[in-house]
Amino acid sequence: MSADPERVALDDRVLAWMREPEWKRDDARFDALARDLFAHQFARCTPYRRFCEGRGRTPEGIQSWRDIPAVPTGAFKEVALRSFPAEREVHVFRSSGTATEKRGEAHLDTLALYEASLLPSFRRGVLPDLAPGARTRVRVLAPPPAEVPDSSLSHMFGCVLAAFGDAASGFDVRGGELEIASLLAAIEDAAADGEAVALCGTAFAFVHTIDAIGARGARLALPPGSRAMETGGFKGRSRELPRDALYAAIEHTFGIPPERIVNQYGMCELGSQFYDSVLAEPGAPRRKIAPPWTRVRIVDPETGDDAAAGAVGAIHVYDLANTGSVLAIQTADLGRTIGDGFEVLGREPGAEARGCSIAADAMLAP
Repeated sequence: MSADPERVALDDRVLAWMREPEWKRDDARFDALARDLFAHQFARCTPYRRFCEGRGRTPEGIQSWRDIPAVPTGAFKEVALRSFPAEREVHVFRSSGTATEKRGEAHLDTLALYEASLLPSFRRGVLPDLAPGARTRVRVLAPPPAEVPDSSLSHMFGCVLAAFGDAASGFDVRGGELEIASLLAAIEDAAADGEAVALCGTAFAFVHTIDAIGARGARLALPPGSRAMETGGFKGRSRELPRDALYAAIEHTFGIPPERIVNQYGMCELGSQFYDSVLAEPGAPRRKIAPPWTRVRIVDPETGDDAAAGAVGAIHVYDLANTGSVLAIQTADLGRTIGDGFEVLGREPGAEARGCSIAADAMLAP
Protein backbone atom coordinates (compact mmCIF):
# COMPACT_ATOMS: atom_id res chain seq x y z
CA MET A 1 0.00 0.00 0.00
CA SER A 2 1.41 3.38 -0.99
CA ALA A 3 1.95 6.07 1.62
CA ASP A 4 -0.76 8.64 2.26
CA PRO A 5 0.42 11.84 0.49
CA GLU A 6 -1.23 14.07 3.09
CA ARG A 7 0.52 12.25 5.91
CA VAL A 8 3.88 12.37 4.08
CA ALA A 9 3.51 16.14 3.73
CA LEU A 10 2.66 16.51 7.44
CA ASP A 11 5.63 14.37 8.46
CA ASP A 12 7.92 16.45 6.26
CA ARG A 13 6.73 19.70 7.87
CA VAL A 14 7.26 18.37 11.40
CA LEU A 15 10.64 16.79 10.60
CA ALA A 16 11.87 20.03 9.05
CA TRP A 17 11.14 21.82 12.34
CA MET A 18 12.85 19.15 14.44
CA ARG A 19 15.97 19.27 12.29
CA GLU A 20 16.50 23.01 12.49
CA PRO A 21 19.79 23.79 14.28
CA GLU A 22 18.24 26.18 16.82
CA TRP A 23 15.17 25.73 18.97
CA LYS A 24 12.66 28.45 18.08
CA ARG A 25 9.20 28.63 19.58
CA ASP A 26 6.75 29.72 16.90
CA ASP A 27 3.13 29.84 18.06
CA ALA A 28 1.63 30.48 14.62
CA ARG A 29 3.60 27.64 13.09
CA PHE A 30 2.60 25.25 15.87
CA ASP A 31 -1.07 26.20 15.65
CA ALA A 32 -1.18 25.70 11.88
CA LEU A 33 0.54 22.32 12.06
CA ALA A 34 -1.51 21.12 15.03
CA ARG A 35 -4.81 22.02 13.36
CA ASP A 36 -3.81 20.35 10.10
CA LEU A 37 -2.68 17.25 11.97
CA PHE A 38 -5.89 17.18 14.00
CA ALA A 39 -7.95 17.25 10.80
CA HIS A 40 -5.87 14.40 9.41
CA GLN A 41 -6.25 12.27 12.54
CA PHE A 42 -9.95 13.08 12.92
CA ALA A 43 -10.54 11.76 9.40
CA ARG A 44 -8.44 8.61 9.71
CA CYS A 45 -8.73 7.39 13.31
CA THR A 46 -12.33 6.29 13.85
CA PRO A 47 -12.13 5.84 17.66
CA TYR A 48 -10.61 9.31 18.03
CA ARG A 49 -13.26 10.86 15.77
CA ARG A 50 -15.98 9.34 17.96
CA PHE A 51 -14.24 10.70 21.04
CA CYS A 52 -14.07 14.21 19.54
CA GLU A 53 -17.63 14.22 18.22
CA GLY A 54 -18.85 13.21 21.66
CA ARG A 55 -17.31 16.43 22.91
CA GLY A 56 -18.70 18.52 20.10
CA ARG A 57 -15.27 19.14 18.56
CA THR A 58 -14.51 18.91 14.86
CA PRO A 59 -11.67 20.37 12.76
CA GLU A 60 -14.04 22.97 11.35
CA GLY A 61 -15.28 24.03 14.77
CA ILE A 62 -12.04 24.69 16.66
CA GLN A 63 -10.42 28.09 17.02
CA SER A 64 -6.90 27.01 18.01
CA TRP A 65 -4.81 24.00 19.00
CA ARG A 66 -6.06 24.44 22.57
CA ASP A 67 -9.49 23.25 21.45
CA ILE A 68 -8.20 19.88 20.22
CA PRO A 69 -9.58 17.14 22.52
CA ALA A 70 -6.89 15.35 24.55
CA VAL A 71 -7.16 11.58 24.93
CA PRO A 72 -6.41 10.12 28.39
CA THR A 73 -3.34 7.90 28.39
CA GLY A 74 -5.45 5.09 29.83
CA ALA A 75 -7.33 4.84 26.52
CA PHE A 76 -4.15 3.51 24.90
CA LYS A 77 -4.69 0.37 27.01
CA GLU A 78 -8.11 -0.21 25.49
CA VAL A 79 -8.03 0.99 21.88
CA ALA A 80 -5.50 0.89 19.04
CA LEU A 81 -5.24 4.60 18.25
CA ARG A 82 -3.80 4.46 14.74
CA SER A 83 -4.18 7.21 12.15
CA PHE A 84 -2.88 4.87 9.46
CA PRO A 85 -3.93 1.47 8.07
CA ALA A 86 -3.04 -1.39 10.44
CA GLU A 87 -1.04 -3.17 7.74
CA ARG A 88 1.46 -0.28 7.66
CA GLU A 89 2.43 -0.78 11.31
CA VAL A 90 6.17 -1.29 11.83
CA HIS A 91 6.58 -1.04 15.60
CA VAL A 92 4.68 -0.97 18.90
CA PHE A 93 5.89 0.68 22.09
CA ARG A 94 4.24 -0.44 25.32
CA SER A 95 4.01 1.22 28.70
CA SER A 96 5.73 -0.42 31.66
CA GLY A 97 3.74 -2.82 33.82
CA THR A 98 3.58 -6.30 35.26
CA ALA A 99 3.08 -9.45 33.19
CA THR A 100 -0.62 -9.56 34.15
CA GLU A 101 -1.32 -5.84 33.83
CA LYS A 102 -2.87 -4.38 30.70
CA ARG A 103 -0.34 -2.03 29.12
CA GLY A 104 -0.75 1.04 26.96
CA GLU A 105 0.33 0.68 23.35
CA ALA A 106 1.62 3.25 20.88
CA HIS A 107 1.31 1.95 17.33
CA LEU A 108 3.82 3.34 14.83
CA ASP A 109 4.18 3.21 11.07
CA THR A 110 7.51 5.01 11.24
CA LEU A 111 10.19 5.66 13.85
CA ALA A 112 11.55 8.69 12.01
CA LEU A 113 9.67 11.31 14.01
CA TYR A 114 10.33 9.68 17.37
CA GLU A 115 14.06 9.56 16.65
CA ALA A 116 14.22 13.04 15.14
CA SER A 117 12.51 14.45 18.24
CA LEU A 118 14.52 12.62 20.90
CA LEU A 119 18.04 13.49 19.74
CA PRO A 120 17.92 17.32 19.92
CA SER A 121 15.89 17.13 23.13
CA PHE A 122 18.39 14.81 24.82
CA ARG A 123 21.30 16.88 23.62
CA ARG A 124 19.80 20.14 24.91
CA GLY A 125 18.70 18.65 28.23
CA VAL A 126 21.59 16.32 29.07
CA LEU A 127 24.55 17.24 26.82
CA PRO A 128 24.23 20.98 26.13
CA ASP A 129 28.01 21.43 26.42
CA LEU A 130 28.89 18.69 23.92
CA ALA A 131 30.67 20.17 20.90
CA PRO A 132 29.10 19.50 17.47
CA GLY A 133 30.23 16.15 16.18
CA ALA A 134 31.88 15.19 19.47
CA ARG A 135 31.16 12.04 21.45
CA THR A 136 31.13 11.40 25.17
CA ARG A 137 31.01 8.57 27.72
CA VAL A 138 27.41 7.38 28.28
CA ARG A 139 26.53 4.47 30.56
CA VAL A 140 22.93 3.28 30.62
CA LEU A 141 21.20 1.58 33.56
CA ALA A 142 18.61 -0.08 31.33
CA PRO A 143 18.50 -3.08 28.99
CA PRO A 144 19.45 -2.66 25.31
CA PRO A 145 16.60 -2.33 22.80
CA ALA A 146 17.20 -5.81 21.36
CA GLU A 147 16.14 -7.29 24.73
CA VAL A 148 13.02 -5.11 25.15
CA PRO A 149 11.97 -4.02 21.66
CA ASP A 150 8.65 -2.63 22.93
CA SER A 151 10.36 -0.22 25.36
CA SER A 152 10.46 3.32 24.02
CA LEU A 153 13.02 4.20 26.71
CA SER A 154 15.48 1.51 25.65
CA HIS A 155 14.99 2.50 22.01
CA MET A 156 15.73 6.08 22.99
CA PHE A 157 18.92 5.08 24.79
CA GLY A 158 19.99 3.03 21.79
CA CYS A 159 19.62 6.11 19.58
CA VAL A 160 21.48 8.26 22.12
CA LEU A 161 24.44 5.85 22.24
CA ALA A 162 24.57 5.67 18.44
CA ALA A 163 24.51 9.46 18.10
CA PHE A 164 26.55 10.66 21.08
CA GLY A 165 28.27 7.73 22.82
CA ASP A 166 31.99 7.02 22.54
CA ALA A 167 33.56 3.58 22.17
CA ALA A 168 33.46 2.98 25.94
CA SER A 169 29.72 3.73 26.21
CA GLY A 170 27.16 0.99 26.68
CA PHE A 171 24.30 -0.69 28.54
CA ASP A 172 24.80 -2.07 32.04
CA VAL A 173 21.59 -4.08 32.40
CA ARG A 174 21.45 -7.31 30.42
CA GLY A 175 19.27 -10.37 30.78
CA GLY A 176 17.29 -8.54 33.43
CA GLU A 177 20.35 -8.19 35.67
CA LEU A 178 22.49 -5.22 36.60
CA GLU A 179 26.05 -5.95 35.47
CA ILE A 180 27.65 -4.17 38.40
CA ALA A 181 31.19 -5.39 37.73
CA SER A 182 31.24 -4.04 34.17
CA LEU A 183 29.69 -0.77 35.30
CA LEU A 184 32.31 -0.30 38.02
CA ALA A 185 35.07 -1.12 35.54
CA ALA A 186 33.69 1.42 33.05
CA ILE A 187 33.49 4.10 35.73
CA GLU A 188 37.00 3.34 36.96
CA ASP A 189 38.30 3.59 33.38
CA ALA A 190 36.55 6.93 32.96
CA ALA A 191 38.09 8.20 36.19
CA ALA A 192 41.54 7.06 35.06
CA ASP A 193 41.06 8.79 31.70
CA GLY A 194 39.52 11.89 33.24
CA GLU A 195 36.49 11.39 30.99
CA ALA A 196 33.18 12.83 32.20
CA VAL A 197 30.32 10.32 32.27
CA ALA A 198 26.64 10.74 31.52
CA LEU A 199 24.97 8.10 33.71
CA CYS A 200 21.40 7.44 32.57
CA GLY A 201 18.56 5.21 33.71
CA THR A 202 15.26 4.92 35.51
CA ALA A 203 15.02 6.23 39.04
CA PHE A 204 14.81 2.75 40.53
CA ALA A 205 17.63 1.46 38.36
CA PHE A 206 19.71 4.08 40.15
CA VAL A 207 18.38 2.82 43.50
CA HIS A 208 19.37 -0.77 42.72
CA THR A 209 22.76 0.35 41.43
CA ILE A 210 23.44 2.46 44.50
CA ASP A 211 22.40 -0.45 46.75
CA ALA A 212 24.71 -2.83 44.85
CA ILE A 213 27.65 -0.43 45.07
CA GLY A 214 26.97 0.14 48.75
CA ALA A 215 26.90 -3.60 49.39
CA ARG A 216 30.43 -3.76 47.99
CA GLY A 217 31.53 -0.96 50.29
CA ALA A 218 32.40 1.14 47.25
CA ARG A 219 32.05 4.85 46.74
CA LEU A 220 32.90 6.46 43.43
CA ALA A 221 33.92 9.90 42.31
CA LEU A 222 33.11 10.48 38.68
CA PRO A 223 35.30 12.97 36.81
CA PRO A 224 34.33 16.67 36.73
CA GLY A 225 31.65 17.41 34.16
CA SER A 226 29.79 14.16 34.80
CA ARG A 227 26.01 14.22 35.04
CA ALA A 228 23.08 11.88 35.67
CA MET A 229 19.75 11.56 33.89
CA GLU A 230 16.93 9.72 35.63
CA THR A 231 13.36 9.05 34.60
CA GLY A 232 10.33 6.94 35.40
CA GLY A 233 9.14 8.26 38.73
CA PHE A 234 10.10 7.48 42.31
CA LYS A 235 7.59 4.80 43.24
CA GLY A 236 8.87 1.27 42.67
CA ARG A 237 7.16 -2.07 43.11
CA SER A 238 8.61 -2.56 46.59
CA ARG A 239 9.10 0.93 47.99
CA GLU A 240 8.86 4.64 47.32
CA LEU A 241 11.82 7.00 47.41
CA PRO A 242 11.53 10.80 47.52
CA ARG A 243 13.42 12.61 44.79
CA ASP A 244 15.58 14.53 47.27
CA ALA A 245 16.66 11.25 48.87
CA LEU A 246 17.56 9.73 45.51
CA TYR A 247 19.55 12.79 44.46
CA ALA A 248 21.39 12.79 47.78
CA ALA A 249 22.23 9.11 47.26
CA ILE A 250 23.47 9.78 43.71
CA GLU A 251 25.68 12.57 45.00
CA HIS A 252 27.03 10.41 47.83
CA THR A 253 27.73 7.40 45.58
CA PHE A 254 28.91 9.04 42.37
CA GLY A 255 29.89 12.56 43.37
CA ILE A 256 27.30 14.11 41.02
CA PRO A 257 25.59 17.08 42.73
CA PRO A 258 21.81 17.65 42.37
CA GLU A 259 22.35 20.59 40.04
CA ARG A 260 23.85 18.12 37.54
CA ILE A 261 21.04 15.57 37.84
CA VAL A 262 18.38 15.86 35.14
CA ASN A 263 14.91 14.36 35.34
CA GLN A 264 13.25 13.36 32.07
CA TYR A 265 9.47 13.30 31.65
CA GLY A 266 8.19 11.00 28.95
CA MET A 267 5.84 8.13 28.22
CA CYS A 268 5.32 5.55 25.51
CA GLU A 269 2.25 7.38 24.20
CA LEU A 270 4.35 10.46 23.35
CA GLY A 271 6.90 10.87 20.58
CA SER A 272 8.75 13.63 22.48
CA GLN A 273 10.36 13.95 25.91
CA PHE A 274 10.84 16.82 28.35
CA TYR A 275 13.97 17.50 30.41
CA ASP A 276 14.86 19.58 33.42
CA SER A 277 16.56 22.87 32.61
CA VAL A 278 19.43 22.58 35.11
CA LEU A 279 22.21 21.85 32.59
CA ALA A 280 20.81 23.87 29.69
CA GLU A 281 20.20 26.92 31.90
CA PRO A 282 22.44 26.70 35.00
CA GLY A 283 21.23 28.82 37.88
CA ALA A 284 17.69 29.25 36.52
CA PRO A 285 14.72 27.67 38.31
CA ARG A 286 14.48 23.92 37.73
CA ARG A 287 11.63 23.23 35.32
CA LYS A 288 10.77 21.06 32.33
CA ILE A 289 11.37 22.72 28.97
CA ALA A 290 9.10 21.79 26.07
CA PRO A 291 10.58 21.31 22.58
CA PRO A 292 9.18 23.86 20.08
CA TRP A 293 7.07 21.21 18.34
CA THR A 294 5.18 20.49 21.57
CA ARG A 295 2.92 22.43 23.89
CA VAL A 296 1.99 21.65 27.49
CA ARG A 297 -1.18 22.85 29.17
CA ILE A 298 -1.82 22.72 32.91
CA VAL A 299 -5.58 22.25 33.02
CA ASP A 300 -8.06 22.90 35.81
CA PRO A 301 -9.83 19.52 36.07
CA GLU A 302 -13.09 21.20 37.13
CA THR A 303 -13.39 23.72 34.29
CA GLY A 304 -11.21 22.28 31.53
CA ASP A 305 -9.59 25.70 31.18
CA ASP A 306 -5.94 26.55 31.75
CA ALA A 307 -5.15 26.62 35.45
CA ALA A 308 -4.02 29.90 36.94
CA ALA A 309 -0.29 30.55 36.77
CA GLY A 310 1.43 28.40 39.41
CA ALA A 311 -1.77 26.54 40.31
CA VAL A 312 -1.87 22.76 40.25
CA GLY A 313 -3.70 21.08 37.38
CA ALA A 314 -3.70 18.09 35.05
CA ILE A 315 -0.90 17.92 32.48
CA HIS A 316 -2.05 17.85 28.85
CA VAL A 317 0.58 17.42 26.14
CA TYR A 318 0.22 18.35 22.46
CA ASP A 319 2.97 16.65 20.50
CA LEU A 320 3.45 17.05 16.75
CA ALA A 321 5.73 14.00 16.79
CA ASN A 322 2.57 11.90 17.22
CA THR A 323 1.57 12.06 13.56
CA GLY A 324 0.61 8.38 13.42
CA SER A 325 -1.65 8.30 16.48
CA VAL A 326 -3.22 11.33 18.20
CA LEU A 327 -1.36 14.52 18.98
CA ALA A 328 -3.27 15.56 22.12
CA ILE A 329 -2.68 13.48 25.28
CA GLN A 330 -4.24 13.92 28.71
CA THR A 331 -1.72 12.47 31.13
CA ALA A 332 -2.57 11.08 34.55
CA ASP A 333 -0.09 13.51 36.13
CA LEU A 334 -0.45 16.76 38.01
CA GLY A 335 1.79 19.75 37.46
CA ARG A 336 2.10 23.51 37.51
CA THR A 337 3.71 26.14 35.33
CA ILE A 338 7.09 27.62 36.24
CA GLY A 339 7.96 30.52 33.97
CA ASP A 340 8.15 29.19 30.41
CA GLY A 341 8.23 25.58 31.61
CA PHE A 342 6.43 23.26 33.98
CA GLU A 343 6.93 21.01 37.00
CA VAL A 344 5.57 17.49 37.42
CA LEU A 345 4.11 16.96 40.89
CA GLY A 346 2.96 13.34 40.73
CA ARG A 347 0.00 11.20 39.76
CA GLU A 348 -3.59 12.30 40.11
CA PRO A 349 -5.23 9.55 42.20
CA GLY A 350 -7.58 7.49 40.04
CA ALA A 351 -7.14 9.77 37.01
CA GLU A 352 -5.97 7.10 34.60
CA ALA A 353 -8.65 4.62 35.56
CA ARG A 354 -11.42 7.23 35.23
CA GLY A 355 -10.05 8.61 31.99
CA CYS A 356 -9.54 5.14 30.55
CA SER A 357 -13.13 4.15 31.27
CA ILE A 358 -14.71 7.33 29.93
CA ALA A 359 -12.54 7.50 26.81
CA ALA A 360 -12.96 3.83 25.93
CA ASP A 361 -16.72 4.11 26.32
CA ALA A 362 -16.83 7.02 23.85
CA MET A 363 -14.40 5.43 21.38
CA LEU A 364 -15.99 1.99 21.29
CA ALA A 365 -19.61 3.17 21.07
CA PRO A 366 -21.29 2.14 17.81
